[in-house]
Amino acid sequence: MNYLSEPLSSQNQKALFNCGKPQLDEYLHLQAGQDMKKKLSACFVLKDGESQLIKGYFTLSNSAISLDHLPASLGKKLPQAYKSIPAVLLGRLAVDQSYRNQGIGKLLLVDALKRCYDISKTLGTYAVIVDPLDKEAERFYSKYGFILLPDSGKMFIAMKTIARLFE
Repeated sequence: MNYLSEPLSSQNQKALFNCGKPQLDEYLHLQAGQDMKKKLSACFVLKDGESQLIKGYFTLSNSAISLDHLPASLGKKLPQAYKSIPAVLLGRLAVDQSYRNQGIGKLLLVDALKRCYDISKTLGTYAVIVDPLDKEAERFYSKYGFILLPDSGKMFIAMKTIARLFE
């Protein structure tokens, strides 16, 4: 499977992006490029054909999940010597309002999960975690198999679950 997105570049028309959620819009407009330069996160955009208009974007970065935050049924299967386990943070995922209800969110999510799965082949990565911005985002991730982490508000999907999509 080829990736649909590409890394954010200075040619992309970031200022025109509007998903309707100021926190996500402002991040792309003002911070994403700086975070990429500083290697704090990677930002990937889905463009509208050959134009530089952005249909949607997502960010990925390294993270970890505390064993204490995992459901007990999973935590007991992991070595207790680890206080936290490696994960990828899908920090942001947003679709421009002009492209809503076209399946772009699902395409971006699959693209992000494929990138995470590929990373997991060469770097220890137990899961992908998200921190949903609101109930709408929580419903979106739940629909694709993400599970709420107790007492944290974050959600995760295990890499072994993701692997089933791509093997």
